[in-house]
Amino acid sequence: MGNIFGTIFRISTWGESHGGGIGVVVDGCPPNLPLSEKDLQPSLERRRPGQSKITTGRDESDTVEILSGVFEGRTLGTPIGMLVRNKDARPKDYEEMRTKYRPSHADFTYQEKFGLRNHEGGGRSSARETIGRVAAGAIAQKILSLSGVDLLAYVKRVGEIEMPELDGNATIDQIDATPIRCPHETTAAKMIDAIMAARKDGDSLGGVIECKAKGVPSGLGFPVFDRMEADLAKAMLSLPATKGFEIGSGFSGTYLKGSEHNDLFENKENEIRAKTNRSGGVQGGITNGEELVFRVAFKPTATILRPQTTVDIEGKEAELVGRGRHDPCVLPRAVPIVEAMTALVLVDHWLRQSAQCDSFSFE
Repeated sequence: MGNIFGTIFRISTWGESHGGGIGVVVDGCPPNLPLSEKDLQPSLERRRPGQSKITTGRDESDTVEILSGVFEGRTLGTPIGMLVRNKDARPKDYEEMRTKYRPSHADFTYQEKFGLRNHEGGGRSSARETIGRVAAGAIAQKILSLSGVDLLAYVKRVGEIEMPELDGNATIDQIDATPIRCPHETTAAKMIDAIMAARKDGDSLGGVIECKAKGVPSGLGFPVFDRMEADLAKAMLSLPATKGFEIGSGFSGTYLKGSEHNDLFENKENEIRAKTNRSGGVQGGITNGEELVFRVAFKPTATILRPQTTVDIEGKEAELVGRGRHDPCVLPRAVPIVEAMTALVLVDHWLRQSAQCDSFSFE
């Protein structure tokens, strides 16, 4: 339970951090979509460890293999199975965690829920699980790109260092120009310095990722339980290390009056548009055709390389120093994961919209 996401475009991830590999099964993908490993690998390259001096030193190529669901370069409409093998696992680094609970990690809660746990890298609680999401999300992103949707995320803030608003939208070249994936070069340099300083001190940093999607049609989502922003929030808060979600004006909008916050409508060349976008592209749980804009908060990496007090599995006081290879800040590698989950939500809602509202005509 809890390993399946989506209604029509559904994914199921499997595998552990230091097991044989990580995989995903995608069901509900439309047939005849041109697809190969070359379409998926760039997204996995942006997520993989060992990219730069500000990420974990684990040396994985994260090469994806498509095992099923594709024939002669096109999707069959049947389940697409994908696998990324683990090649640089070091389970011995986690031997101390067999009996000690890491602060702010899932060790204690997994033990409480299941009665046992995989202590090697956290097992399923490791961010390595997100490989499957990114591989599946790359398929969804290709569907969206062919449908005219431009989807990008970037690091907006690290610790107390926040980038200013850009003139226009960022490009992927601007985002990937630095290892922190912040499209504002001066701010990016300050972020990298802060992360390196935290790493040197055996500590970690958190921050905020902003995601924007242009070209999303109006009408996606539902007015009650399956609101677009609710499903986006679930998708984002299902990611490791996430602690908050806001869309459009978010929490800052609570400081405004209704007269200041409302997005007024206008008829622009025979098309109803909003003059502003404090709603973030969603009103009443349904997309309104404006740019989708939201932000996700990530906590500092829980594993730090300095002594911390904890308890062992018998409840006795103990001391623990983080071991293994870990990111001092998860944000740069989380950018493609946020994009992947966004794409999965949008494609699933698009298919649901088509199934309910476009399949039959009663006129």
